[in-house]
Amino acid sequence: MISKSTLQQAAREGLLSAEQIEPLHRFIQQQASGTEPTTAESLKFIRSFGDIFITLGIVFLLMAINMTSLSGLSNLLPVLIFVVLAEWLLRHRRLVLPGMAILIALLFFINKAISFDTEYALESAFLLLSVSSLLFYWRYKLPFALLPLAAGLVALFSVIIGLDLLQQPAILALPGLIIFSIALWFDTQDTARASSLSDNAFWLYLLAAPLIVHALMVTLIISESAINKNILMMLFFAVFFLLALLIDRRIILVSSQLYLIYALTQLLQNQLGSTQEMMMYILIGLALFVIYFGTYWYKTRRLIFGALSATKIAAWLPAFEADDLRH
Repeated sequence: MISKSTLQQAAREGLLSAEQIEPLHRFIQQQASGTEPTTAESLKFIRSFGDIFITLGIVFLLMAINMTSLSGLSNLLPVLIFVVLAEWLLRHRRLVLPGMAILIALLFFINKAISFDTEYALESAFLLLSVSSLLFYWRYKLPFALLPLAAGLVALFSVIIGLDLLQQPAILALPGLIIFSIALWFDTQDTARASSLSDNAFWLYLLAAPLIVHALMVTLIISESAINKNILMMLFFAVFFLLALLIDRRIILVSSQLYLIYALTQLLQNQLGSTQEMMMYILIGLALFVIYFGTYWYKTRRLIFGALSATKIAAWLPAFEADDLRH
C-alpha cells in the first residue's frame, strides 16, 4: 500500500497538490481494507499520538517564550520562529493539529508585537487578527484558520455597529447566518466529505451555530412577550436538530444543549420534586437522547429524510444510501 509519506514526497515534486494528499490517502486505505468511502463527520486534524506530542512541544515553546522579557516589536522574533515551524510541520509534513497550535501562537505574538494607539485601536486589532488568519489559510490551506478569521470579522462587526449585544443579542444572528451559509456552501461542494472543503465547513459551523443559538435563545429569555418562551425554545431545538440531521452535521447541536437544559428546567420546575431531582431527570433524558442518536444517527437520518434521495435536493446533501454501511 502506498504510504502517506510517499504521497507527501510526490506533492513536493509537483506530481499532485498538497490538498489531494489526505483524500487520496483515505481512498487508498479504503481500497486496501475493502470498505466503501463514507461521508461520516470524522475529525481529520489528528492522526496519531505523535501529533499530540508535537503539539505539546509547541505549547511548551509558546509558554517559555512568553516568560521572556520580550516587548513591543521584539515579539516579531517568536513570530518568525513559529513561521519556520509552520513551514516545516504544516507545509511539508502536513501535521494539522500542530499547525493549529502554531496558528494560535502566531496570532498571540502578533497581537503582542503590534499595538494600535489610535481611536480605532480595537477595530484595527480585530482586523489584524482576521488578515493574519487569512494569510495563514492562503499559505498553508489549514481549514482551522477560517475559525479565527471569521471570529475576528464577527468581533469587528460587533465593535463597528456599536450596539450592546447584551441588550440586543439578536444582532449576532446576522453574522451567524452568514457564516452558516458559507459553511453550507462548502458542504454542498463536497458531499462525500473527502476534501478540505468539508473541514472548512466543520470549523465554520463550530462558530456559526453558537452565534445563532445564543442570539435567538437569549432574545427569547429576555423577551417580555406573553408567548410561552420555553415552548418556543423546544420548537427551535427540534427544528435545529432536524437541520443538523438533514445536512449530517452533529457539531451544530453541541451549542444548543445548555439552552435545552434551561428550557426543560423552566418547563418542569412545577411538575417535579426538588430542583436537584428535576435536574437529575433532565440530564438522564438528555443523556439517553445523545447516546441514542449518537448510535443511530444515520439510521434516523435515512428514516426521516431517505425519501429525498430520489429528488434533486439529494445532489446537495451527503448520500443517504451509504448510511446503512456505518450503523
